[in-house]
Amino acid sequence: MKLTKIAVAVLLTTGLAACSNSSVNNTNEKASAVQSAYPGITLIESVAANAAEISIPYKKYQLDNGLTVIVHEDHSDPLVHVDVTYHVGSAREELGKSGFAHFFEHMMFQGSENVADEEHFKIITEAGGTLNGTTNSDRTNYFETVPVNQLEKMLWLEADRMGFLLDAVTQEKFEVQRETVKNERGQRVDNRPYGRLNERVSQALYPDGHPYSWPVIGFMDDLNRVNVNDLKAFFLRWYGPNNATITIGGDINAEDVLPLVSKYFAPIPRGPEVVDAEKVAVTLEADRYISMEDKVHLPLLSMNFPTTYARAADEAPLDILAEIIGGGNNSLLYKNLVKTQLAVQAGVSHPCRELACSLSIYALPNPASGKTLADIEKIVRDSFTEFEQRGVTQDDLDKVKAKIESGAIFGLQSVAGKVSQLAAFETFTGNPNFIQDDLARYNSVTKADVMRVFNQYVKGKAAVIMSVVPEGQRQLIAAEDNFTPISHDFGGPSTTSADDLVARKAVDTFDRSKQPTAGVNPAVEVPTLWQTTTANGIAVLGTQSIETPTTSILIKVPGGQYSEQAEKVGLAATTAAMLSESTQNYTTEQMSGALEKLGSTIRISANSTHTNIFVSSLTKNLDATLALVEEKLFNPAFSEEDFNRNKQQSIQNIQHALKDAGYLASNAYSQLLYGDSIAALPNGGTLASIEAISLDDVKGFYNSNFKPQGSEVIVVSDLEQQALQAKVAATLDNWEGKAPAPSAHFEEPKVASNVIYLVDKPDAPQSEIRIGKRDMIEDITGEFFKANLMNFALGGNFNSRINLNLREDKGYTYGARTSFWGDATSGGFTASAAVRADSTAASIVEFTKELNNYAQNGISDDELSFMRKAINQKDALKYETPNAKLSFLAQILEHDLQPSFVKERNKIVSTISKEEINALAAKHLNTKDMVYVVVGDAKSLKPELEKLGMKVVDYTL
Repeated sequence: MKLTKIAVAVLLTTGLAACSNSSVNNTNEKASAVQSAYPGITLIESVAANAAEISIPYKKYQLDNGLTVIVHEDHSDPLVHVDVTYHVGSAREELGKSGFAHFFEHMMFQGSENVADEEHFKIITEAGGTLNGTTNSDRTNYFETVPVNQLEKMLWLEADRMGFLLDAVTQEKFEVQRETVKNERGQRVDNRPYGRLNERVSQALYPDGHPYSWPVIGFMDDLNRVNVNDLKAFFLRWYGPNNATITIGGDINAEDVLPLVSKYFAPIPRGPEVVDAEKVAVTLEADRYISMEDKVHLPLLSMNFPTTYARAADEAPLDILAEIIGGGNNSLLYKNLVKTQLAVQAGVSHPCRELACSLSIYALPNPASGKTLADIEKIVRDSFTEFEQRGVTQDDLDKVKAKIESGAIFGLQSVAGKVSQLAAFETFTGNPNFIQDDLARYNSVTKADVMRVFNQYVKGKAAVIMSVVPEGQRQLIAAEDNFTPISHDFGGPSTTSADDLVARKAVDTFDRSKQPTAGVNPAVEVPTLWQTTTANGIAVLGTQSIETPTTSILIKVPGGQYSEQAEKVGLAATTAAMLSESTQNYTTEQMSGALEKLGSTIRISANSTHTNIFVSSLTKNLDATLALVEEKLFNPAFSEEDFNRNKQQSIQNIQHALKDAGYLASNAYSQLLYGDSIAALPNGGTLASIEAISLDDVKGFYNSNFKPQGSEVIVVSDLEQQALQAKVAATLDNWEGKAPAPSAHFEEPKVASNVIYLVDKPDAPQSEIRIGKRDMIEDITGEFFKANLMNFALGGNFNSRINLNLREDKGYTYGARTSFWGDATSGGFTASAAVRADSTAASIVEFTKELNNYAQNGISDDELSFMRKAINQKDALKYETPNAKLSFLAQILEHDLQPSFVKERNKIVSTISKEEINALAAKHLNTKDMVYVVVGDAKSLKPELEKLGMKVVDYTL
């Protein structure tokens, strides 16, 4: 785990310490006391908060069965985060048996001996929590954040799938989840532009049989060949308590947590012993060229140099090398490829895993440049030579260190961030307090270190160079292929039987089948707010959040897509992009450098109604950051060079998006719902509209719409109101004027019913489906809000009818959903999914059946109870982080609300009747009023869709 992506503790409260020596207690007396109070549990160490050190306080224990337990106390919010990390990922698999670790990520949510099928998601959702699981090459983790009164229930769930899973894993479940994984691969790999890039590079970069030579999701031939007993054998080998760490953080104390951990986890037997895999350096004797034709618009060059391994001494200087060569607007590749318009995008990163890292370079050439991938490769290599001559500056080091500091501190804003860091460090180093060592290795990097690793791993060294080119354009590749991966024949179907398995059984002294009951819901307080209006008409709403020394600001300026003309749609987005370029006093590179030195972020974007400026800063750097905000907003250069480059990038991005099935589906759907209005068009513009936009148009949009009256500023900071208000005023008080009100009007076009509009995406392995209609505008406590309560059981959560049907029962999709959406101008209802191509017609049948059944028969008593509990118990999670508070405050300003609206909503959730929900379903879910859009392979889909008795119309964007 890289320091730029991890949490580092900071100077402040909630158990976070800040700067120089934490108190680590590891006494025999304390360990003996713990063993006496909790037999079978040994205290390993206790790290206390200390104002002299950057750390996260915790206590670390170990059970007799080998399970590591880490407890972090954070009493800032009434919630708890539980993370169970198993030190097993795809790297623990065998050649020919890939995808097992990721497959178990799915199976672990499918029920266990004492938790019924599909109940895991339901129990946590009903508790007002969130949950997920992730798998990478080196570990698998499962995590949930819930109100603190639900902790025991979470421990019961996690223990049940650790020790009581296999008897509930059936061949039928295996086959359904195998289809779900195929759908996930289709959605994330096979049907995505450049989707197979990483697995092709990995096959060439690593020796045959190396654990990183296959993808985490696995090869489908492997999953098709094995049976459920192969999966069970993998579980028995790797998922024992002695290969796991459970980390629990939140509004808790160790004395209350340990008895629960002991109760539910101590009876689970140890698994086989686990040793760390050997870290063998990966080297290449010569450059390996590989290529692939794909359904893409832009060719792509990828270069990967094998380097070291995660947390090795050379990782930190290699990270800094990556930043210098291709990490941002001041990098060499930006200067030599992007700024010159030879490439649309280019960058360098240094991804690291437990056993190996690589310096990874990519570039997408601009077709207008006429450059092939061979030309781009030469420019990259020339940039290496330029780096060697340029050397490393102190400025290079300072920018990376500032980025590390700020990214780390912002990572501490949630209890989940702190728990994840503790869990990762324990899993990979055995030391949850490794953060000091991690920070030190970056701070100690010298200019000589960076030059040394360049010479050792990059200069004159071999790499894997992959070319991805549009179909039929092999003339663009960097060089002819000179590497072919070894092909294996793993034989026919697996013959592994249940008799081959050596099961482990826990012996309990209590009835594990009884689900623990939750305590009283914790009291959740809405943040204390302050509000003012500046002299120039800006509404300001703020709150203080003292958990980290950070400030987040959102400035909302009226003027977005709905302030444009259709022939120049994308103007607001183009103007926002130009505000992120050079100013009258800074070049683009100088501005980026100034922000990097502060560790600050300023992001500017446009949506339908507003231009939004998001500012994130360490509070100690807020004054300097706001000075840069002022420069960006009020002194834009609007240079011809910046404009031409952004225009070309937008055009190429649109061309690229037109290869994406989801983009095509969304655009076709919007056109059918909104007809000739501006809302029918994509926010980023069309090829024709972007071509039509001039620099004068940008200046005109800015001068007309970028005004303070009606603007809103939302702030969350550790500063008190008076100090923060003064800083905001100093930045924005000289801004003057009022923008014209948008004149957009959205007449609803007449669209024929019983029609499927089919957009062709030749040979697509998946189809994108959109079903829906125009409906209500957004409200906070009215019919729109109540309609979303009605929708919860239909398609608004994992256990909804539509998702369980299409994903869990049929295996047609990786996920299906429904929702009501809207803003102050318009709204609608949509059902959507990406489905396996051969199940497209069947999926439409199931969607329609579920919608009609719900409209006619309504919600069940169990579904109504589930909805009430799930929504009303979420409050503990709504205001935890500054960004969550920012969203909450923005909603209050947008709708002119009092904070009491939260109680009003909770009352509606608690009292809405079954009859009212059923009436809403009958009113809003008439499929005869809905538009059906399918994007997929028309030649194979059209005959099947026509069998549904609906007219199929070919639709072209």
